[in-house]
Amino acid sequence: MARTSPAPSQPEPPIEKRLWKVATLSGMASYLDAALIVSIGVNLAIYRDAYDMGVWMAGAISAIVTICIAVGSLVGGRLADVFGRRRLYNLDILCYAVGAVVITLAPDDITLLVGVLLAGLAAGADLPTSLAVVSDASPDHARGRLIAFTQVMWMLGIIVVVFAGFALSDTGMLGARLITGHLAVAALLTWHLRSRLELATGQDPEQDRVSVEAAEEQGVALKNVWTRAALVPMLATFAFYVTWGLGANTMGQFTTYLLVTVSGASQSVATGINLACLPIGLLLTLAFVRIADGPRRDRMFYIATVVQIAAFAIGTLTLGAIVGFLVFYVLYQLSYPFAGEANYKVWSQLTLPADTRGTTQGITYAVSRGVFAGVAFVTPALLDRSPSLLLWVITGCMALSAVAGVYIVRVLVPRASPAATAPADLKVGQT
Repeated sequence: MARTSPAPSQPEPPIEKRLWKVATLSGMASYLDAALIVSIGVNLAIYRDAYDMGVWMAGAISAIVTICIAVGSLVGGRLADVFGRRRLYNLDILCYAVGAVVITLAPDDITLLVGVLLAGLAAGADLPTSLAVVSDASPDHARGRLIAFTQVMWMLGIIVVVFAGFALSDTGMLGARLITGHLAVAALLTWHLRSRLELATGQDPEQDRVSVEAAEEQGVALKNVWTRAALVPMLATFAFYVTWGLGANTMGQFTTYLLVTVSGASQSVATGINLACLPIGLLLTLAFVRIADGPRRDRMFYIATVVQIAAFAIGTLTLGAIVGFLVFYVLYQLSYPFAGEANYKVWSQLTLPADTRGTTQGITYAVSRGVFAGVAFVTPALLDRSPSLLLWVITGCMALSAVAGVYIVRVLVPRASPAATAPADLKVGQT
């Protein structure tokens, strides 16, 4: 039986500073992914007025972000396993920077669309690649904490853009350009710092360089993805992520819309509720990082997943009442850091074979994001027809995610194959 965390009676060994640097630079993929999606939503009304967009172009730009991230994840994860994670690790972030520059300087809606396409594809490609890089660099005792830290970066991406959008709400196109311009600067700085990282396996530097290059040139056969060792954890982590993500994605995109159209809140009240609750998720995600390598991670999952289901049930039963929505939303913010995407990221690294992590995570990310995009497209119509039916469906999805999560915790993690828990061939260190 593979052991994935230190014994409870033993203190967790400290994590080297160089590994936190790798986790931070890799976590920028999550930061830039979240920030891109949120920035398009925050700036869409401004773009519509400035570029005299039609409703179809506005809808296309909104939908194409998620679609491009899905396609980028599918293709980028595979390319990283075939041509080398380090090569894609640096190229992805540079392409994102170019796309963000195009968005920032776009003189018309067609140019804006081109920038969104490029940045979305690059963001998607960087997600599975960067997670695989962190996992490759991590010793067993620290892998959970380092992977979980990327979720903190994801939360920061949302918070920074939401607060920037709130602060710059009266500045029009200038504010929109400042928001997306900061993404370009962040991506370029990340690319510069990533380029200074060296692949290392603890061997003689010259031997290491030759062996790593040979491994990258050889690539990973696609048939390795369809073995039982890779397929079972891929399907299980996908089942968890897609069912949990349907609720999370709906709340992320339509909380304000739901409050205004169903609960009768004003736009300012709805926005204020969102802003007030975001720091709760950030602080508790930081708390998850501290327990990500120990037994408390799974204990908290059991508690949090029950609270999460109860939260959505309360939201459904009190539909239309702002007080009921507040109870639901606070409970949701308290639970999802311990029973959400951070778990998916950690479980993926603990159960998926190291040589196919880029490809398998790319597949789960891509298909899930595709499902989210499709559901988001019909959500306004569903809310108009029957808000309670939509929320009951989401409550059911949360229950299904709990079942998938329990299976992963009780079966897959304890039985993780040596291929999943052993150090990978490609490691990242600091010069």
